[in-house]
Amino acid sequence: MGITDCHVHINPVEEVRAEARALLSSAGHTDLPRFLADPGAFLGYLDRCGVERAVLMNYISPEVMGYTERTNDFVARYCAGHADRLIAVGGIQPDRPDPAGEVERLARTGVRGIKIHPPHQLFAPNAYLDRLPRLSEAYEAAARLGLPVIFHTGTSIFPRARNRFGQPLLVEDVAIDFPELTIVLAHGGRPLWMAEAVFLTRRFPNVFLEVSSVPPPRLLTYFPELERLADKVLFGSDWPGPGVSDIGANIRAFRGTGLSEAAVERILTVNPERVFPRRKP
Repeated sequence: MGITDCHVHINPVEEVRAEARALLSSAGHTDLPRFLADPGAFLGYLDRCGVERAVLMNYISPEVMGYTERTNDFVARYCAGHADRLIAVGGIQPDRPDPAGEVERLARTGVRGIKIHPPHQLFAPNAYLDRLPRLSEAYEAAARLGLPVIFHTGTSIFPRARNRFGQPLLVEDVAIDFPELTIVLAHGGRPLWMAEAVFLTRRFPNVFLEVSSVPPPRLLTYFPELERLADKVLFGSDWPGPGVSDIGANIRAFRGTGLSEAAVERILTVNPERVFPRRKP
């Protein structure tokens, strides 16, 4: 088994709002346009970083980021023919007439997971309890089809983001009401709600903690119990986000955090196989 980076952004940048694009551009990744145009070039980069598989996070956020349903078609096309190494994640809009049907359509195109970004989509993970009742149908469909749902937890600095929706405890209802659904808490609630994310990870067998965008030197400060949680933790870089200059360097820093080698290997290689099991290309 090789390393899986469970949180990478290969997104259609032409859809991004100007104010959000300026923030993304500040990261200065000059190779990104070439990678967006050529999956083979990106796979070559993963090879140089020592990464076998990458989970490509795409979602719908017209109000904050500018991403529309076209992002789903983009990631499905991008990963086509590379399903052994590139894992497509797409998004839904739960206010549409048939969110469950959209989940089913995405699965048919090769999408392997659903990303919900509450601060950018401007609804709570448990909004099916009040203003978005059909969101529950999307979760039911994802559980039935074996698609994990990845929730952004924690804050966002992008213009128009509303961070109250990023509190991990809002996912508790989802974990209770949909026990067959695999749930990933992206970013582990950083920097405000790490203890909540850890609590949910320990309480629910279907919840995994994912540590992308947390600087590796601060990882055990944010999550001092990480060694004990190693069976439920996923590595992610959040490349090419601000502060993540290189996936390979991020992995090397992660290996130097002081975690045991057994814990490191579970987080880098073993646990991702449980959440994103291998399929034939």
